[in-house]
Amino acid sequence: MHDAVVRGTEDDRLKAGILEARERTVRWLGTLAEPKVAPHAHRFSPAHDPARWPGMLLPGTYNAVHCLALLGALPEAGRAETVAWLERHRRPDGIFRVPGMADDAVYKRPDLADTWAYIDFHVTNYTLGAIEMLDPARAPELAFARPYLDTARLDAWLARRDWSDPWQEGNNLVNLASFLLLIARFGDPADTRRAETAIDHLLARLEAAQNPATGFWGDDQTSEIGLLHAMAGAMHAFHLWYVLGRPLPHQAEATAYTLTLPTGRTISACIDVDMADLLTHAAATLTDQRAPIEAALRQKLAALLAAQNADGGFADIDAGTLRFDGWVRGYEEPQGISNTFATWFRWIAIAMIADLLWPRWHPWRFRRMIGIGYARTTRLA
Repeated sequence: MHDAVVRGTEDDRLKAGILEARERTVRWLGTLAEPKVAPHAHRFSPAHDPARWPGMLLPGTYNAVHCLALLGALPEAGRAETVAWLERHRRPDGIFRVPGMADDAVYKRPDLADTWAYIDFHVTNYTLGAIEMLDPARAPELAFARPYLDTARLDAWLARRDWSDPWQEGNNLVNLASFLLLIARFGDPADTRRAETAIDHLLARLEAAQNPATGFWGDDQTSEIGLLHAMAGAMHAFHLWYVLGRPLPHQAEATAYTLTLPTGRTISACIDVDMADLLTHAAATLTDQRAPIEAALRQKLAALLAAQNADGGFADIDAGTLRFDGWVRGYEEPQGISNTFATWFRWIAIAMIADLLWPRWHPWRFRRMIGIGYARTTRLA
């Protein structure tokens, strides 16, 4: 009885903390709004000068739209105009790109074409996700993804994956899979069949390459950093099994490792959301692990709430320089300050944990489209 009372008091305190933090974040996002650009346009952070870096309004906006939608605070007015503004960043083939990024300023992989494919897939996934939050029925342009409906082309793409960097490749996998799923959803019957075949093919290839001892992919799964990066990459790929409602192979092994990671403090916006995503999804199927998962995530939730900055936003990490992914000689700002990317990611982790501990307590709006922000329990408002 005493334990139940203590737990109830703790729950009340955490819920109150979440609601207070939510209000502070919504107010902070309002200070970044750029309504003269588009009704829901936002700067990336307080340090972002849109006159100097107008291109960064795209990620600032898709992060803010996702975050506000997740929190149930995305205004109805101005949605169509914001969609139109976002779609002005789209090339004819459907790819979205941050304005101002150029060949001589990006680096992610030795091959420039694969570098752009990584960055473009990432920006396109997030932008399409924001458009879906604003207009769920809007059909995307996906000409760039149609070649991957051919399984030979898909195999050639898989053969180029660099498994020395499984975190990067996890992003590549979930992004491409998200586009194939959109083709299946919005395409004609022939396209839908081809997309479903390609998705089945991708799943089979991934399951054959998965390490049964960890549930992850990657060349180095013995060192501390190698395992951490393998977990982060695998969590992204796992979305494909979740969205299809298929059993995830070696989920118990992946969960066992993730439960060894620190929970009483924040690590980074990416790692914290990866942990929360993997563990909350595991709790739905690994019933024998539900208690240790909930205990770990209660600690993580308290740490996340304590990490909120005084302005109401969240930072990625405390020190160093934050650069936009793949843009090494472009936009940068100090770490430690609030930004829309870290704020959205940390709220995803908070919302996933809260939805596990107290189902339907708050009307979180998770993404329907796989990628960061997706949850198997997605409920569209």
